Amino acid sequence: MVALIGVLALAALAIVLGPKVKNMIKPPTDYSGEGKQDVVVQVHEGDSGTVIAQTLKDQGVIANADVFLSAADGNSDFAAIQPGFYKLRTSIPSATAVQKLTDPASRIGKLVIPEGRQLDDIAAVGSGKVTEGIFTLIADASCVELNGEKKCLSAKELKAAASEGPLSSLNVPEWAAKGAAVMGQSHRRLEGLIAPGTWNIDPAATPKQVLATLVAESNDHYLKGGLLDTAKALNLSPYEVLIVGSLVQKEAQPADFAKVARVIYNRLNSEYDRLEFDSTVNYPLDRQEVATTDKDRHTETPWNTYAKAGLPATPICSPGDDALAAAERPDEGDWLYFVTINQDGTTLFTNDYQEHLANIEKAQSSGILNSGR
Repeated sequence: MVALIGVLALAALAIVLGPKVKNMIKPPTDYSGEGKQDVVVQVHEGDSGTVIAQTLKDQGVIANADVFLSAADGNSDFAAIQPGFYKLRTSIPSATAVQKLTDPASRIGKLVIPEGRQLDDIAAVGSGKVTEGIFTLIADASCVELNGEKKCLSAKELKAAASEGPLSSLNVPEWAAKGAAVMGQSHRRLEGLIAPGTWNIDPAATPKQVLATLVAESNDHYLKGGLLDTAKALNLSPYEVLIVGSLVQKEAQPADFAKVARVIYNRLNSEYDRLEFDSTVNYPLDRQEVATTDKDRHTETPWNTYAKAGLPATPICSPGDDALAAAERPDEGDWLYFVTINQDGTTLFTNDYQEHLANIEKAQSSGILNSGR
């Protein structure tokens, strides 16, 4: 009987203490091993180390935020981590998480758009060399392999998304809406509205979401640069200034940007209201050359400034900050003509047509106008 009472008492004690013992089992302070599965983690602009640690814990990458912060303490690469998307694994040691997060190879979705790119790929006449357009650059940056499965957007999907729905669905700003609307449902309505620079692509986003995000962030960039106020001072629309910036980017070397911008404004305000820029002839073509053909120059398009007066209908590329600054603050001068005369980029400016013809002969003699046909 005594033994039975003792057993019953122990059983009762176990029942009472059971929950308390269970609650005393602490979660691990760190994981070990290679992790369980791939996961994408986003670091936002301005995220502190504490915020990053909590994000990692919430997504199951690390077991304990404090342990992670201790592992990251004094790590200069972690202190300089850039906003973006990073491929990690769940349930990995904090030290491994720090190492992975600071490894450039872990960053995914990093998009770099050089100055002067247009949406579509273009090939050079003669060499056939292809310059990747913005759609292709986005497609390449979108690729990610998670748990053995690779996923990428395609340039074709992005081009289709640029053509679908109202402009507002792509975050086209009000100041650009009227100009972009001229293109109807053409993908070219987004030309120039995705700025050069380094951007972050969410690998989980749809083509339209990616484009809308890039347009919105580019608009912020343009506004910070003072585009609206400068356009008002020039008595132009912001969209027109963006177009001028794209022409400057395509037609000149950086040292001559501000001079070329002045030529554009001088010609628009003179009897020579046709710019006659070969870059505007080239723009809609999938093969481009310095010396355009007579046939192409006489083909009417919304951009061809040999065949139409004024500015092209849209930007012809994405201008960089320096080209846009030149469009906003052109040099003073009376030039109406310019031509680059050699491979070094030497460009001669004049307001005299006969002198301009002589300069063209210099360019022809140097071979710079030879397309390689």
